[in-house]
Amino acid sequence: MERQLARTARPIESTGPAFVGRDRELAAVAEALTGGPALVLVEGEAGIGKTRLLQESLRGLDELTVLAAACPPMAEPFPLGPLVDALHRRSIDGVELTPLAGALRPLFPEWAEHLPPALEPLEDPSSTRHRLFRALVELVERSGVDVLVLEDAHWADAATLEFLPMLCASSDRDLSLVVTYRATDVPAGSPLLRLTSRPPAGLRRLSLTLQPLGVDATTALVASIFATDDVSAEFVSFLHRHTGGVPLAVEESVSLLRDRGDIVRRGGEWSRRALDELQVPPTVRDSVLERVARLAPEARRILAAAAVLTDPADEPTLAAVAGLDEEDARFGLAEALSSGLVREAAAGRFVCRHALASRAIEEATPASERRHLHRKAAEALQGSGTAPVARLSRHYREAGDVAAWSRYAEAAADLALESGEDRAAVVVLHELLTTADHPPDRHARLVRSLGEAATWGVAALGDLALEVAETLSSALERYDLPAAQRGEIRVLLGRLWLQLGDFDAGISQVEAAVADLAERPELAVRAMISLAYPRGHDWPVSRHLEWLGRATRAMPHLPEAERVWFDVDRASALLMMGEESGWSAAAELAGEATTLFDQRQLARGLMNVGHSAIGWGRDDDARRQLDRAIELLASTGYQRLMNSALITRALVDWHAGAWDGLADRVGELADSDDTLPEALLEARMLLGLAGLADGRRADAEEHLRTVVAEAGRRGLVDVHAAPTGALGRLYLADDAVDDALQVTGPAMATIVRKELWLWAADLAPAHVEGLVRAGRLAEAGELVDRFAAGLAGRDMPASRAALLVCQGLVAADDATAADLFGQAAEAWSRLPRPYAELLARERRARSLLAAGSAGDAALDLLTSVQRRLRELGARWDADRVAQLMRGQGVDVARAWRGGRRGYGDRLSPRELEVARLVAQGLTNRQVAESLYLSPRTVDRHLSAAMRKLAVRSRTALAVAITADAAATDPKIG
Repeated sequence: MERQLARTARPIESTGPAFVGRDRELAAVAEALTGGPALVLVEGEAGIGKTRLLQESLRGLDELTVLAAACPPMAEPFPLGPLVDALHRRSIDGVELTPLAGALRPLFPEWAEHLPPALEPLEDPSSTRHRLFRALVELVERSGVDVLVLEDAHWADAATLEFLPMLCASSDRDLSLVVTYRATDVPAGSPLLRLTSRPPAGLRRLSLTLQPLGVDATTALVASIFATDDVSAEFVSFLHRHTGGVPLAVEESVSLLRDRGDIVRRGGEWSRRALDELQVPPTVRDSVLERVARLAPEARRILAAAAVLTDPADEPTLAAVAGLDEEDARFGLAEALSSGLVREAAAGRFVCRHALASRAIEEATPASERRHLHRKAAEALQGSGTAPVARLSRHYREAGDVAAWSRYAEAAADLALESGEDRAAVVVLHELLTTADHPPDRHARLVRSLGEAATWGVAALGDLALEVAETLSSALERYDLPAAQRGEIRVLLGRLWLQLGDFDAGISQVEAAVADLAERPELAVRAMISLAYPRGHDWPVSRHLEWLGRATRAMPHLPEAERVWFDVDRASALLMMGEESGWSAAAELAGEATTLFDQRQLARGLMNVGHSAIGWGRDDDARRQLDRAIELLASTGYQRLMNSALITRALVDWHAGAWDGLADRVGELADSDDTLPEALLEARMLLGLAGLADGRRADAEEHLRTVVAEAGRRGLVDVHAAPTGALGRLYLADDAVDDALQVTGPAMATIVRKELWLWAADLAPAHVEGLVRAGRLAEAGELVDRFAAGLAGRDMPASRAALLVCQGLVAADDATAADLFGQAAEAWSRLPRPYAELLARERRARSLLAAGSAGDAALDLLTSVQRRLRELGARWDADRVAQLMRGQGVDVARAWRGGRRGYGDRLSPRELEVARLVAQGLTNRQVAESLYLSPRTVDRHLSAAMRKLAVRSRTALAVAITADAAATDPKIG
């Protein structure tokens, strides 16, 4: 009897809420979707009505085929999960697919008999992902989809968001894209930000931001719930004030008050029983949970099952998870539907009405019951034979079944790697390792998988990479592992530290691993090769060569299939160390590449040779090697290294003086997510060099300082030298000699310690000049002698040209210096490197002037240098030379080309401001505080002002900067 009453008793009846307050948005969406391909962006907070707007907009557009994908709120969403789930609900019977669709088998195992055969695995995850994306495009296109809807895109995985632009660009159909999201919940760096700011080409864009309802619209909403216009204004005002006009909060609050019996008819109007006695719950969660508590037990169990499942499920699945028989499940589902907490997402498939309700219900379920429900969910999904491994992994994790969780988590990680989602794989494996205990064998296997995934995709890990390194370190201490397993983990940990830039930590792990890998010679050789690359700050070249020799002697133990990568690494390491034998080793590479893997290794080798050739000063060789590398990377689909090769080729263009459009090209590559960390440093270096030459000093200094700090931390000697030398030149131009030596000193010390004179060409002149100007002549001379000795017997044109510059800087007299600078200029011109050549010719002209002879020849030379610098685009340098010429009485016109104006020998407004405050007796720190500048910046402005005014003391500056002088002195601009 009690049960019958429970089933028949109902609170005050109400109807479904009307769609109110969105007429303009409704018309805009309908017009966009019927007017050709469009990108419709609907943004708004939770419960604001994004989904309802789409439902109403699509109603009546029956001529359009809509594919709706929803993104569930998961800690680490599964790659392509929303699209897979949406497509899975469609039939592919009659859909004609090409062999490319064989790439879809891992995503749709239940379609095995309908899909073409599986494709040959690819070695590069980026290529695998690209192929998978192309196959998905084909599936969507040939399924006749007109509109793809992605709901709650702030929870979407990166792969899904990166796929959308490719779908729009590749599809031959007029496909529209509708995306709903919450802007405040979009993670930093999410691809969604690019999609919302730069829509795919060819799509008209409609961007809507849904605002909360006003009081009038809230009145209409509440009135529609009760199918009457008789609603108390006080009641609506109360609701609007406490819900902020968010439609979902309004609906849930009204439902709660109705279920409580707290809504009464008074004076012909619906109102609350007592305006001040009861409070509307402050959050939707409180509202949901209280409503759940008022339902029959069967309905609560259905709700708990739906919340645990998260995704839409049919009635038998809900019944199985809830543990109800058919009759009770039907009653529970009916009541859950009547409550509004469950909705029918598709015919016969039900889900919690919104994610907030689902989360609130699951979190409120007792832990023991929640574990039981997750196990039942896993069993039910396994029985259907269609559940993605990521969902099974989640359910078994929550159920506490570590063995099953591990099995499906590893499968999910493998699928993530195959889809190119390295971070997703790392998150799954790391959570599995750090939150559960495992037998030694499984633990070792998981650690190995985690290390391999992390070292492959370290660029995308961020701070998680440090947690992974700690997990790998703990694994070495946790178990008494066999030597081979311990060595393998050490190699992975070392490689991870090396990629994170901690050379010392990485190299110590790799070095320790070699002794453990006697039974794994192929892995031991890889470890030795890692030790052969001349990175870090302390090891001399001889020690790197020793490891390379050991690796070479162990090479016969390598499988034949791995010989090419070894030969590539051997040639690369030799060239980076400045060993002539590296050239013959590089020449032997081309004939070895037969398989796809070998061809990609050859492309990597060509890129490395091209990079090293720049350091050697063999620029023509560098361009040829890099052009071949780029062709081979493109033909083999090895996109992972393409941006690296393009950036290195841009460095050849920089040295060759081909500067037109260079900064724009490099900037685009620097902004690309596909650019690897070391290549990004090289890109920022180029942007810094270009900015400095163009006179954009602040931007240039920011880029250069960033690269100097990071390359120095990582021990990247080959990347560290050039930006350090440029930064030193910038400080020397401001007479900030101490700053110049402070920045160039550590990098120069590393080159001396490691005996890597190959990479001194861009650094040594700036450092030697700093030593000379600081009066440390003996130290400068000793360094130049060591530089010369280090180049003995080596054909390194760039370093030899730089050595001539250094020898000119320490020459005994100006005439000798002028001759040496002239030789250096000729050497640079033969490479050719016109910018370096012109800087050397400028030095020659200055020396000729200082020698007091050949004045006309010096001025003629300066005239030529200034003109060529201007034509090259080296604005900063051209202005410096022009200033020198004006000081010699030569009238030089300097056109301003826009941007930040240079002031030559006249004080800039900021320099004048600093000088006047100093003249008033303020210290540099007081000036800095007054002008909101750093003391270092004040020092630079002050040094520049004193140089331009030809004064050497603050007292002399005060005399020069008087009110009258400021008004009349032509040097003050």
